[in-house]
Amino acid sequence: MARDMGPVLKRCRSLGIEPAYLGIDKKSNRSFARAGKKTSEYGLQLREKQKAKFIYGVLEKPFRNTYAKASKMKTGTAGENLLILLECRLDNVLFRLGFGRTRKETRQIVSHKHVLVNGVCVNIPSYKVKAGDKIEIKEKFKNTQRYKDILEVTGGRTVPAWLEADHETLTGIVKEVPTRDQIDVPVNEMLIVELYSK
Repeated sequence: MARDMGPVLKRCRSLGIEPAYLGIDKKSNRSFARAGKKTSEYGLQLREKQKAKFIYGVLEKPFRNTYAKASKMKTGTAGENLLILLECRLDNVLFRLGFGRTRKETRQIVSHKHVLVNGVCVNIPSYKVKAGDKIEIKEKFKNTQRYKDILEVTGGRTVPAWLEADHETLTGIVKEVPTRDQIDVPVNEMLIVELYSK
């Protein structure tokens, strides 16, 4: 399975993203100087796509497939639908609920079969959750030291309004599908649409 193993803070610097969006508390002291180069229109569009892929931890082919699905949806714009589909991924929802420090960690938690969706074990990180879904960590893993350590770090994190989390029982409910206003990622989705519609 292909994975992005590059240095995270360096990538954050080059894309101009705060590491906090990835669940990382570290700060990079160095600035990324572009030596006064003016970025082309294509360069700006590509950068927005790379930002979205990097934040959600999605590689090119699944990202392109998600975009194709978003552009075929009957309601809303392709750009907004793309971000909503990415936000509804199971690994991202677990991250938002605070059951993992980073999206990479929640991806691992899902693929190691720690997660139940409506009482059924799901080990596909890209699984799309729907409104009304109940997500929980399996009973046998709930009292492990791993989740105690995770909750220590993520306890102060705010859970989005479209989700409901219970950190005592490690369960969460998807109250509704998020709207674009509820997604706080620093991505201009219109530039991604322009890039793919060329």
